[in-house]
Amino acid sequence: MSGTFVGMPAFPKAARAAIRDDTLRGNLRHATHTIRAKREKAVAELSDWAALREAGKRIKDHTLRHLDRYLVQLEESVTAAGGTVHWAADADEANRIVADLVKATGESEVVKVKSMATQETGLNEALEAEGIHAYETDLAELIVQLGRDRPSHILVPAIHRNRGEIRDIFAREMSEWGRPAPEGLTDSPAELAEAARLHLREKFLRAKVGISGANFMVAETGTLVVVESEGNGRMCLTLPQTLISVVGIEKTVPTWRDLEVFLQTLPRSSTAERMNPYTSTWTGPSGPESADGPRDFHLVLLDNGRTDTLADEVGRQALRCIRCSACLNVCPVYERAGGHAYGSVYPGPIGAILSPQLRGTASEIDASLPYASSLCGACYEVCPVAIDIPEVLVHLRERVVQGGVATRDGAKVVLKPAKGHAAERAAMRAARWAFDNPGALRAGQRLASRTRRFHPRTLPGPGRAWSDSRDLPTVPAEPFRDWWQRTRGGKDAT
Repeated sequence: MSGTFVGMPAFPKAARAAIRDDTLRGNLRHATHTIRAKREKAVAELSDWAALREAGKRIKDHTLRHLDRYLVQLEESVTAAGGTVHWAADADEANRIVADLVKATGESEVVKVKSMATQETGLNEALEAEGIHAYETDLAELIVQLGRDRPSHILVPAIHRNRGEIRDIFAREMSEWGRPAPEGLTDSPAELAEAARLHLREKFLRAKVGISGANFMVAETGTLVVVESEGNGRMCLTLPQTLISVVGIEKTVPTWRDLEVFLQTLPRSSTAERMNPYTSTWTGPSGPESADGPRDFHLVLLDNGRTDTLADEVGRQALRCIRCSACLNVCPVYERAGGHAYGSVYPGPIGAILSPQLRGTASEIDASLPYASSLCGACYEVCPVAIDIPEVLVHLRERVVQGGVATRDGAKVVLKPAKGHAAERAAMRAARWAFDNPGALRAGQRLASRTRRFHPRTLPGPGRAWSDSRDLPTVPAEPFRDWWQRTRGGKDAT
């Protein structure tokens, strides 16, 4: 996976810098609280939300268990409909396939529907290296691209920008990419949207190649589905002569009936809408003689660490994700640190469990991501496919600290413990020994109680980073077991 932000430090260091940015924190707080409140109302309208959530979980789990069969069925269905399927083991292969397909058309420009898979592979940069210009057409992605920025949210990539900043970006950068911003542009949402519409319209009408991702792929018919709110996706999917879709293999669902569940849960969990303003579906190309829709359709199925993730019985539930971003909007860590601190196109709680599995935990930033959480569980409560993110976070923390067997590039490997966790491992070993020896545990508790007045209020050394923002728990005057025996007359329980 190549979607690491170049030069990004580990999460704690990046987050420390982000929380000092008052403007960033204000933008995030306002946006996440607004989206969260709207989502709560939208979900409350459905009396069977819990049943839909469980159904989505079961559909995804079933599909992942039989993914090999459904991928073969998907390929057969797409091929039968006139499309061409390509298999990409990693980001480099996916980018090479797309670049070759674009060059085969003779074109040097493409328009894009918002796609996290192509952000993950770094497709825009790869195409640029081949002399091909890729233009983002989603409004938020356009803001990010014009600002030479990085996305910081799954649903709203420019969530860290306010209206004044967007106006300045449009006024300064639009002329470098195409039609310039209107003179006297203000920060009115209507004016900003109109400036983007005029800027993009000429690209829609000129482009001969479109690139998309997909929210879902239906195996039984070979149909791809894109849901969006602006209509730019519909333009990219219908106007170009060639359409190339890069999609992660986990986006497969078996049948149209399964799709119905997610078309209820996704819009309410993401944009707090009862249904998406635009739900585009296509099954193969329109054909060489048709003037309506792409004449050629190519599907690039992306693995890039997903098969390795699938091999992990605990971690594989991350592949259920339908990219709704609900977990980001309730996460206290994301709200304060923002998306860039995660060093990946997948920020927030889902990124903290997905990126270390797709990329491995060898790098400093990926080893730090499982710790980018308070384990409060709010992310699990709002997830429309019931991904137990706290469970996976703890599972990955164990992998980082202890090492152990994992699957990388399709082979079983033994991971070494990450650097910097020797004290943590020693503390856990000591705790395990103490709990295995009740007599020693009781003696330690009594000693701690009798020396409580000498205990420091802050931890020394590296522990100070923890106690600077937290009160150390006060040791009770006597251990619970001693109190129980004294007050209830019970026998000494060991």
